[in-house]
Amino acid sequence: MKTILVTGSNGLLGQKITQQVLLTRQFNLIATAKGPDRYPVRSGYIYADMDILDPVAVKNVVEIHKPDAIIHTAAMTNVDTCEDQKELAYQLNVTAVRTLVELCQIHNIQLVHLSTDFIFDGEHGPYDEMAAPNPLSYYGQTKLEAEEAIKTAQCKWAILRTIIVYGIVSDMSRSNIVLWAKGALEKGAPINVVNDQWRMPTLAEDLADCCLLAVEKDAFGVYNASGKDMMSISELVGRVADYWHLDKSLINEISAETLNQTAKRPARTGFILDKTIRELGYNPHSFEEGLQILDQQLAGN
Repeated sequence: MKTILVTGSNGLLGQKITQQVLLTRQFNLIATAKGPDRYPVRSGYIYADMDILDPVAVKNVVEIHKPDAIIHTAAMTNVDTCEDQKELAYQLNVTAVRTLVELCQIHNIQLVHLSTDFIFDGEHGPYDEMAAPNPLSYYGQTKLEAEEAIKTAQCKWAILRTIIVYGIVSDMSRSNIVLWAKGALEKGAPINVVNDQWRMPTLAEDLADCCLLAVEKDAFGVYNASGKDMMSISELVGRVADYWHLDKSLINEISAETLNQTAKRPARTGFILDKTIRELGYNPHSFEEGLQILDQQLAGN
C-alpha cells in the first residue's frame, strides 16, 4: 500500500483527500499543515504539524514518514492578496514547491501538484493541457513558475490544473463562491456578481478523487481537473439560487471592470478534460449534482 503525504491538509481539498482515504483505505496517509489538525476524525491516519515554508521541517517530516507520493495542495490562492503580498506569495507558491521538488528527486517520490486556470489570459478558453500560458496576475505568475520548476524535475510528477473549487467541511478556514452566494441570498442581501467571466467550477470531492487517481495510476505530466460545466459567474450564482429556491432578483449583474480588483482575472478559462478522463478515469459530477452533494452534507447526511 502506497503512503501519501498531503500538504495543506487543513484546507478544503486537503480535508476531502483525508475523507476519501479514510473511506477507501487505499493508501496510508500522512496529513500535514501548519498548526493543529482541523479534520474531525483523528484516527486512521498520521497528522504532522509542518510549516511548508520551513525547509528543515519539511525535510524532517518527509524523511521520517518516507512517502511514495506527495500531494501538494498548500498555496496562497487569494488572487488579490498575492498581488498585495508578493514576497509571501512567492515563498508559498514557488519556493515551497522547489523544496518539495528537491526532496522528491532525492527520495524518488512522486509529486502531485495543484495548479490553476489563472496561468492563462482567458482569451482562448477552454484550454487543453498543451495551451500556451500567459498569466494576468501575480498569483498566476507564481503558479506558472512553480509548474516550470516541476517540469524540469528528475522525479515522477503530475500537475493537476483546476478551477474554482467549492464544497464544505466542518472546520472551514475560508468560504467559496457557492457558500458565499447561498449565504448572502438566504439573508436577503443583494449581491454584485460579474457576468463577463466564464469558469468551470469544481466540486472538492471530484478534485480529491483526481489527486488520488494520479497517485494510483502513477500519473506523469499535466492534467486538467475541473468540473465539466462551463458557465459565467452570474450564471453560477443564478444556478445556486435556483437550486435552493432563493430570490434571484437580489443578484445584480455587473462587469468585472466595475469591481476595481487589485489583480486582473482572465475572462474565459475552462478546460478540456478528455485526457484526464481517458488516462486517469476522472469522472466529475455536473454542477447540479455537486450542489446536491453539498446540500446533503449541509443537512448532515
